[in-house]
Amino acid sequence: MSIQQNTDRILTTHVGSLPRPKDLLDLMKARLAGEAYDQAAYDAQVRAAVKDCVRRQVETGIDVVTDGEQSKPGFYTYVRERLDGFEARPHTRANFFAAEVAAFPEYYEQYFKQAMLGRTIAPMKSLACVGPVKYRGEAAVQRDIENLKAALAGLECRAAFMPAVAPSGVGANEYYKSEEEYFHAVGAALHTEYQTIVDAGLLLQIDDPFLSDVFADLNLDGAQRRARAGLYVEAINAALSGIPPERVRYHTCYGINHGPRVHEAALADVVGHMLKINAGSYSFEAANPRHEHEYHLWEKIKLADGKVLIPGVITHASNIVEHPELIAERIMRYAKLVGRENVIAGADCGFSSQATYTPEIHPKIVWAKFEALAEGARRATARLW
Repeated sequence: MSIQQNTDRILTTHVGSLPRPKDLLDLMKARLAGEAYDQAAYDAQVRAAVKDCVRRQVETGIDVVTDGEQSKPGFYTYVRERLDGFEARPHTRANFFAAEVAAFPEYYEQYFKQAMLGRTIAPMKSLACVGPVKYRGEAAVQRDIENLKAALAGLECRAAFMPAVAPSGVGANEYYKSEEEYFHAVGAALHTEYQTIVDAGLLLQIDDPFLSDVFADLNLDGAQRRARAGLYVEAINAALSGIPPERVRYHTCYGINHGPRVHEAALADVVGHMLKINAGSYSFEAANPRHEHEYHLWEKIKLADGKVLIPGVITHASNIVEHPELIAERIMRYAKLVGRENVIAGADCGFSSQATYTPEIHPKIVWAKFEALAEGARRATARLW
């Protein structure tokens, strides 16, 4: 069996990011603003935050844990510190969720001011590639690994993973001759981070909302969307060269939290590309009401031997704590279609993908959701074993 498959029960996990404590946010904010700060105090705060969030994951019943991305200001902006060849464009704002914003402009104008991008500890800055891309984050990723391993000491869990961004999520190309050359250059640089995580004995999670976003891009027709998705998949697989798929988790989502979410891509559009990625497991949104029905896809799609699904059975898009019985039902749907050994109970997305004082899901509610997730998995296990 694959190391990611269940053996005697339904395992639980989540996507990665968790709220950061205020003391860490204060230091992180000063650091990002270029203000004076105490490096030793900052490092100590990160270590303490990682230790606390790993302990709480285990206590609430999470089997495959992570560092909560406590050291990162955002799930992809952290690469500014780890890749050469980019410069920030402070006055350029990425055109996130264009179809959604066009359909509900009044809502999203208010939303972005009050939540998500508007409440981060530092302004979101677009990145442009202006020179050869090279990796320089060896010390940073090693610190993340050491902090996570130290936090795991004395705790019992099945495994630990560390997220890293997909090549397509770094910035806009202004240097390479083609998008293909650019994405492969970014992937080659990120390979160092990917390999380091796996060599440390951790599972590598590729975070990639960008694949799903392709299929909601108003500027592309159907053929162009498929071609760009294929390019993304090629770049990821090249970046994963030499890394055993069973050591890799792939996560895709829709990049947004609370909103109408009417113009998101159907999983049916994305799934064929997703399954071409050389990963052992696939994490995707399945608990939010725009996508919960999509489990029916697996009535027709055959999951390859040894592969695992990590459907979201709790969502990051609501402060409602899901009932364990509903969670168990969601797990059972997938287990009946692809096999009990091939389903890990997960979350739709992270609970604080950007570092902020006001995460949209209150931290106390996050832990309540994890407790419900664990109980739902126990109930599903009792029915499946």
